[in-house]
Amino acid sequence: MSQRKYFGTDGIRGRVGDSPITPDFMLHLGWAAGQAFKKKGQRNSVLIGKDTRLSGYMFESALEAGLSAAGVDVKLLGPMPTPAIAYLTRTFRASAGIVISASHNPHHDNGIKFFSSAGTKLDDALETEIESWLDRPIEVCAAEELGKATRVDDAPGRYVEFCKSTVPNEFTLDGLHVVLDCAHGATYHVAPKVFQELGARITTIGAEPDGLNINLNVGSTHLDALKKTVAEKQADMGIAFDGDGDRVLMVDRDGSEVDGDELLYILASHRHQEGRLNGGVVGTLMTNLGVELAFKNAGISFERAKVGDRYVMERLKANNWLVGGEGSGHMVIRDCTTTGDGIVSALQVLLAIRRSGRTMKELRQGMCKLPQKMVNVRVAKRFDPSSREDIVEAVRQAEEALGDAGRILLRASGTEPLIRVMAEGKNAEDISRIADELAFVVQRSRP
Repeated sequence: MSQRKYFGTDGIRGRVGDSPITPDFMLHLGWAAGQAFKKKGQRNSVLIGKDTRLSGYMFESALEAGLSAAGVDVKLLGPMPTPAIAYLTRTFRASAGIVISASHNPHHDNGIKFFSSAGTKLDDALETEIESWLDRPIEVCAAEELGKATRVDDAPGRYVEFCKSTVPNEFTLDGLHVVLDCAHGATYHVAPKVFQELGARITTIGAEPDGLNINLNVGSTHLDALKKTVAEKQADMGIAFDGDGDRVLMVDRDGSEVDGDELLYILASHRHQEGRLNGGVVGTLMTNLGVELAFKNAGISFERAKVGDRYVMERLKANNWLVGGEGSGHMVIRDCTTTGDGIVSALQVLLAIRRSGRTMKELRQGMCKLPQKMVNVRVAKRFDPSSREDIVEAVRQAEEALGDAGRILLRASGTEPLIRVMAEGKNAEDISRIADELAFVVQRSRP
């Protein structure tokens, strides 16, 4: 894989005001992307959407100017979920889509994600090409060739209808009381409409964005508010999205959390029973070992990809499979959409619940998660843990102690300056101790 300077696991991300998350860089990035996406002989256009961060306005304007300078038309969607930009890029036949978002990160971070004309994440080669244009000075095209910018006022309605189209026409949520947590993010104005129009009675939290409260004690990374509301309202379940709407986690009526691994198991197992799975399931290096064992017992093939929904999608395409996902709540359902979509994934899980006639708790019982502990070690600069001899030796000793009854995984986060230390096995006490010991070694060894 080509070494890229700016692109990480999921686009370009960082703290607002720190390079490269600055207005001047975004201006240059818009121009570079415009050059990379331009196709000769046609009028090219790029869609720009964003989440609810205050800084999104600044970066939207900078990207718009850069794209215009490259001679590319711009369609501005406003605050919209990341998967909505993927969908609308396809339906508008645009050259590409750009999302201004830092997903589940706090408001002081922001970032850029790109979608191809097919509504998929960019491959490494195209990201490398964009970076090659960033090495060149901006050259503004002739005045008569400058790109034009327009706003798409009906984008939310288009996406709501798309989400509803991913379930059968006869499917309804009548009689179901759902609490929706929109993380004060990009789903705040579309998710309630989708579930209401399908017949659910909804209670909504985290749907009052002010530009600074995105993901603040709400959303898929902070489930306490959702658990509390489900209990207070005696709702049937709670559904939590992250700031940009490509992840979903759930809370059962008894307050128990249902993470992405469990949602993947529910969805894939039901499809397998109905004969609609079409092959196996793709998880990631972080997927709980209990999921893999449960799929094995059910006769379902399972494969692990690198962390990141783009890599899950790559393996699904290679195998011609349909369903994959991550414990964080990224789920990819290829016969529904082209990227991770929190709303669509939630609807598919609800479809499995309704069609099976069983509760979410009952559908989860076929899978027993093994104890797993994750420790995030913050670092000033990302590094490869496998490049440090002391870390490699500590991992070797831990794996030897676990034998075949567990797993160790150390990896640098692609979205934050963190080294993630994960231990997994049958004994919770041993796993906790091993994870903490390895985290200490990483902390001591960090640059």
